[in-house]
Amino acid sequence: MSKAAQAASLMMCLLATSCFFLYCIPEYKLAWQVATPSYRESVCMQEEPLRPIINRQVAARLSHVYGDKDFSARAAAWLGDAIRIPTQVFDENGPVGEDPRWMMFSQFREYLQEAFPLVHKKLTLTRVNTHGLLYRWEGSDNSLMPILFMNHQDVVPVEPATFSQWKQPPFSGLLKDGWIWGRGSCDDKDGLIGNLAAVETLLEADFKPRRTVFFAFGFDEEAKGRQGAGQLASYLKQNGPKEFAFIIDEGGAYGEAGGQMFAMVAVAEKGSLDVEIKVTAPGGHSSVPPKHTTIGLLSQLIDHLESNPHPARLTRSSSIFDLFQCFAAHAPDLPESFRQIILQASKSDKALKMLEKIVLSDETEKGRQIRAILSTTQAVDIVAGGIKINALPEEAYALVNHRISTDSSVGALKAAITSLFTSFTADRKLSLSAFGKDADRSPDSIFSPIANVTISEAYESALEPAPVTPTNTEAWRLLSGTIRSVYHDSTTGEKGVVVVTPMTLGGNTDTRFYWDLSPNIFRYTHIGIHQENGFHTVNEAVNLDGFVDLIKFYATLILNADEATNI
Repeated sequence: MSKAAQAASLMMCLLATSCFFLYCIPEYKLAWQVATPSYRESVCMQEEPLRPIINRQVAARLSHVYGDKDFSARAAAWLGDAIRIPTQVFDENGPVGEDPRWMMFSQFREYLQEAFPLVHKKLTLTRVNTHGLLYRWEGSDNSLMPILFMNHQDVVPVEPATFSQWKQPPFSGLLKDGWIWGRGSCDDKDGLIGNLAAVETLLEADFKPRRTVFFAFGFDEEAKGRQGAGQLASYLKQNGPKEFAFIIDEGGAYGEAGGQMFAMVAVAEKGSLDVEIKVTAPGGHSSVPPKHTTIGLLSQLIDHLESNPHPARLTRSSSIFDLFQCFAAHAPDLPESFRQIILQASKSDKALKMLEKIVLSDETEKGRQIRAILSTTQAVDIVAGGIKINALPEEAYALVNHRISTDSSVGALKAAITSLFTSFTADRKLSLSAFGKDADRSPDSIFSPIANVTISEAYESALEPAPVTPTNTEAWRLLSGTIRSVYHDSTTGEKGVVVVTPMTLGGNTDTRFYWDLSPNIFRYTHIGIHQENGFHTVNEAVNLDGFVDLIKFYATLILNADEATNI
């Protein structure tokens, strides 16, 4: 999944719920017992900030290094040089070895070898499918389960027509006014360079890990990831290790809502399915048209689809419900009546229904965004038909992108689509074949079709919703404690407190290929929403201070995991 979609998911949770909290919620009179302060304190309990103990001298040394202006300049140079290599990936890229556009990734690999000499001296690098990079940092204790860090080398293309809209050239990597500018600065070269910068500085501090650490860098995440992460995951499954204590990839970030800073770690991803709706009928001259051409019939099918969206539901099993619980427990600016509704919803069906009604009834843009997370969405993105102005189109088709709710499935979605169109097509004397099967119709509804409708999966795109990562494990506690310590140490006073909460991504990351390798898959980039700009569009940039904190986060997470014996 792209960082743009991830940021949108995060922003919809922060901004939409913040809107509900502060402006949109009427004062509901509660008909049940109010949740007590002690009960509120038991909701969304937070881990104590976790700092290295055995490796505290290494951590102290690195803290001094990361706080130095010379290191900030070094970090900016690392990321800026990476941005200057335009590792763009296109949907139509051919196989590696055949399409010359992949050669840019060889240049990028050569840059990494030059920029991070200790990494390439001390770690073992395996190249998978030429451009996939798998680094292994061998630990001294084989009894400790390894951990895996993921990021991707590729970036979305820059539309040439937009070059003039950029404040700085899109592949300049320029540091200006405290920001590093260019495509990939926040999706996802900040994460990749942050990983390697953390390891390089740990090696400079003479750190030797007990726990083996892997880094997997794909190269086509923005184009489904099959040649990059897909091949890397297959290599690991064949060659080991067979399981990781945890896996961390790009995903959530931190931001303020309701007067409190929240770090949102994605523990779930929606599924996806691209569907083609195709209408075929005999052609002919436009001077003798039927009542509806294939294009007209297709437009009716599209209208019927869009008039019947999939329902949104808020359930206690969803990570979005957990997100609301954390907001209710920790956001000081939340209206008290709404806080009580959220807290009571954990045990009262009446309160849950009320909360769902409040959330789903908001007709603002923010409300639309949060409904998208809570439902299976459908978007008609491509329509085509006809080749000449005086010839009846023999075929017309539409491509529909679906993002499947975490409480649904590919099979359930296909069944719903088939059901939606079965009677609709029969009423219009259209034959229907859905996902390889003809529509099941009664004998008295047999007719001679005026056109044929075929509904099928497009692009081999079917992907089930991701397994939900549990948040009652030692791996979650280690990650949460690390987030809280790094955030606290980078701020001062009361603002140095961040609340860690789970969330759901509306799209998919490269972790889709790694589900079998760990039950603990986290999608999180430790940087503030306010410290990144321009995901997948003009003026992409990352704040330098935020990038340095990201490097510190990765280093601290490695140190904390190295000391843990229960993950």
